[in-house]
Amino acid sequence: MRRMTTLVPAIPRQARERVSLAFILLIILFLSGCKTSKKVGTVASGSAKAHDEFFEAMEEHSFQFNTMTARLNAAKNNMSSRVDLKMVRDSAFQLSVQPFLGIEVFRAEFTVDSIKVVDRMNKRYVAERYADLKGQTPIEFNFYNLQALFTNHIFLPGKQEIDPKQYKRFKLNQEGSTAEIKVKDTMGLLYTFFADGEEKLLSTYITDPSEQYALQWDYSDFRVAEGQPFPMLMDVQVLANGSSQGGIAFRFSRIQTNVPVNLDFSIPAKYKRITFAQIIKSISNSQQ
Repeated sequence: MRRMTTLVPAIPRQARERVSLAFILLIILFLSGCKTSKKVGTVASGSAKAHDEFFEAMEEHSFQFNTMTARLNAAKNNMSSRVDLKMVRDSAFQLSVQPFLGIEVFRAEFTVDSIKVVDRMNKRYVAERYADLKGQTPIEFNFYNLQALFTNHIFLPGKQEIDPKQYKRFKLNQEGSTAEIKVKDTMGLLYTFFADGEEKLLSTYITDPSEQYALQWDYSDFRVAEGQPFPMLMDVQVLANGSSQGGIAFRFSRIQTNVPVNLDFSIPAKYKRITFAQIIKSISNSQQ
């Protein structure tokens, strides 16, 4: 392929920083060739299933993979960025944000016990263990929960997977057009899931005990990807006192599963290490 030389208009630094900070904000609060696909509709809830039978069906219908790669378009207000996702199930995953002509602005890596973020615009990085971040954010970090959010899975807070003996921890209400599933974790956070009549997960809503902070993650535009239904659109909203504090819409494409994945994460020696507290301060300043 011939290399093309193109003159690109300069993008204001403040606009670039807002794109980067928006992604970092969501990261903090979480813990952060095209093929034509067939659309799969959502189905209204029919006859109620027995409690355990319902969760067995949800597990059976959930998206299955060992490794996964995908291209995302992440949109916030009038700005959008290309994001490459690479994931090794129950081990680690990376998000590479490339807003401008495929140039990486920052990369985030989540493992079972830690998070790393490289900000290439400002030549800085964060490397923290989740245990050290506890108490700094209103929503507790959990790798398996975050993995489930990105892959349309129901989950049990703080657990790697749901053992059938643990189905009884969920409160299930199958009245109405959707099924409502609720569970609390040991910190008192309430997790509410909504599913359609085919046990496809439509939404995950997480709120703290005071109901001051919440995270809403909605799934829609289900299409067949790698032979399985997958929501090509995920809309994420961060709420405080019932009001939106911002959000990002992820549009998926180019999904591949069970292919070799290289999770390289090198940090240049000249980059400065900072803390999440400094990032939160930068976010606050950028909002003013």
